[in-house]
Amino acid sequence: MAEFNPAKKFESIEHQGIQVRDLNITIGDAHILKNVTVDIPKNKITCIIGPSGCGKSTLLRTFNRLIDSTENVKIDGDIFLGDRNIVKAHGAELIELRRHVGLVPQRPCPLPMSIYDNIAYGCRIHGVKGKGKLNAIVEHYLRGIGLWDEVEDRLSSPASRLSGGQQQRLCLARSLAVEPTVLLADESTSALDPISSKKVEQLFVELKRDYTVVMVTHTLQQALRIADHVVFMYLGEVIETGPAKEVFNNPQNDLTKRYLDGAFS
Repeated sequence: MAEFNPAKKFESIEHQGIQVRDLNITIGDAHILKNVTVDIPKNKITCIIGPSGCGKSTLLRTFNRLIDSTENVKIDGDIFLGDRNIVKAHGAELIELRRHVGLVPQRPCPLPMSIYDNIAYGCRIHGVKGKGKLNAIVEHYLRGIGLWDEVEDRLSSPASRLSGGQQQRLCLARSLAVEPTVLLADESTSALDPISSKKVEQLFVELKRDYTVVMVTHTLQQALRIADHVVFMYLGEVIETGPAKEVFNNPQNDLTKRYLDGAFS
């Protein structure tokens, strides 16, 4: 197998990360995100941090328009992936954009099918045909996330029989198999034991060579370990953003300082 280095990207755009401009989200009468303007750099790990209920997951879910499934939601503003506006996308363009913004969920959620089919399913939906080609894709991505040697002799077994850490890595491989440009992770290690969490963190660090990674984390220690860039949110607003070392070592806003000192969580 070739080195784990997915080459096919969203060729119709010149990807330069994600640019969010004047984004407002209301759900019913609640103003969840307020005039959010932020840049997510390409090929970096950006960690979105802040206390519970500050809008971190809402912002993340907007990047692939999963927020659309929320009742009475209204989105105003712009989110650019290259020259494509995610907010304005509809129909076939929205489907194509979503394919290039993968999501690793908070809790492992393998599809109710075999280990093999968890990887192959999305590829089939997007038109990949032929047993040989699918076999190569499944092996390639399972090797890429360090799971192949653990499951190669039981690919036809239900994915539900894997451990929690293995299931989360399988979900990551499933997201990668459709060749996204951006990977979103919503507290994707919070349900894992420390050893499994470390493996997933290491995978994200390796994957940033080929992907833009955006993570929501409640764990400051995790952000300190792996973040290249940080977005600190409070009550639906972006309070401070910048390179992780600068924000952690020399925060400019008093709210950021208080949060990092543990004054609130």
